[in-house]
Amino acid sequence: MTDLVLALDFGGTKIAAALVDPFGAVVRSSRVPTPATDTWDAVVSVISTVVEDSAVAGVGIASAGPVNASAGTVSPINVPSWQDFPLRSSVGSLFPDVPVELAGDGVCMALGEHWRGAGRGSRFMVGLVVSTGVGGGLVLDGRPFGGRTGNAGHIGHVVVEPGGEHCTCGGRGCVETIAGGPRMVSWARRAGWQAPDDADAALLAAAALAGEEVPLEAFERAGRAVGMAIAGAAAVCDLELAVVGGGVAQAGELLFEPVRRTLKTHAGLSFLDGFEVRPAELGGEAGLVGAAALVRQTA
Repeated sequence: MTDLVLALDFGGTKIAAALVDPFGAVVRSSRVPTPATDTWDAVVSVISTVVEDSAVAGVGIASAGPVNASAGTVSPINVPSWQDFPLRSSVGSLFPDVPVELAGDGVCMALGEHWRGAGRGSRFMVGLVVSTGVGGGLVLDGRPFGGRTGNAGHIGHVVVEPGGEHCTCGGRGCVETIAGGPRMVSWARRAGWQAPDDADAALLAAAALAGEEVPLEAFERAGRAVGMAIAGAAAVCDLELAVVGGGVAQAGELLFEPVRRTLKTHAGLSFLDGFEVRPAELGGEAGLVGAAALVRQTA
């Protein structure tokens, strides 16, 4: 009996697959950009590259959402051709004799960090990915919590600025409209930041580290928004920890300092004493490790 699990991490920009051992270590992996067409063919190809002739004990899938975990379908916002796509059964047809589990990528990121990363030892935590958008997932009492449909923990769509900018979800003033990398760059441009046409959050961070006023304020705004959302989630779910990763979070204290300062103001309930925020440790492997953990926890 093999002890390897196949993990698949599907998103609007990349498709990654890996073999993960019982200790959460990635044994072999492959990653390709998500194509505009023939998406399923790309999934099959990257899986084949990783599996080769290996047998697997199960398959765990992390997918961009929304997902419907009970039905096994996914409707990634950035893959319009995949609306209610039966991803779990499609992957299951390739591996008919082993369990196949599906969850949202935010849940898997949180579960991966809980198993092998910055969330080790915690029981109640939220994981956040602050990148192009802002995603998240919950681990409650040591287990992933997807809620009714599998989408619980979608912290990027907590409203922190009533009447703020329109969001892709149809709402206004969501965390993502302030802390998503492209939104930060757009705000900085409107505020007077002079930058090349291809400027991204990494360049914005470099400018902030160099002391430029507008980029510094962009990270201040983002940190405040993320901190307010974390405070709300912590109060609602009685959390002990938030683990924050993603491209924007790689700016380090530019983001984390205003997050922590905001929590001092907005997370004042006595049962939140000792609540912590930590940088993620697993980087791009968190979703894969968490997808594998889905199978380990149901085995």
